[in-house]
Amino acid sequence: MSDWVLRAGRSLRGLIPVTVTVALVFAGSLPWRLPAFVEVTPAFAAMAVFYWTIYRPERLPYVATFAIGVLQDLLAGTPLGMTALVLLIVQGVVASQRTFFRGKPFLVVWWGFAMVMPAAGLLGWAIASACFGTLVPLLPIIVQIVITVLVFPVFAVFFRPLGVLATPRPG
Repeated sequence: MSDWVLRAGRSLRGLIPVTVTVALVFAGSLPWRLPAFVEVTPAFAAMAVFYWTIYRPERLPYVATFAIGVLQDLLAGTPLGMTALVLLIVQGVVASQRTFFRGKPFLVVWWGFAMVMPAAGLLGWAIASACFGTLVPLLPIIVQIVITVLVFPVFAVFFRPLGVLATPRPG
């Protein structure tokens, strides 16, 4: 097989975390509804950023996280830069604790996610409230946080084989 095909394959594998996160942003822009309740979308991008920052940080650079956050703001109609800021803070916090999470059982990682999500959700709520000049309803944010924490294990199972694919192969 020619050299350029191998290099292209390595490059494409390296784009898996960014591509998956962007796809999740688009999935998150779909209307997810709970019967007789407010429109709630799990924080798919936050799940992906948390996971990739622990397991493939070199494949999700900060500039990509910023762009993904801006894309999400454009699709959701939230204040431009709000999600980018929240995702960058999540990425920075998780990156600072990466050595703690690496090699730990999944329950420890899930616990860490359950600690980060309320802070991220409340930060987004505070920014949105400041930008809109009024207190944004808090109940949908709380529901989003709870749902996101509860579905994180399902997405982690989905991310795991993709993380293996994203690993650069020697050669």
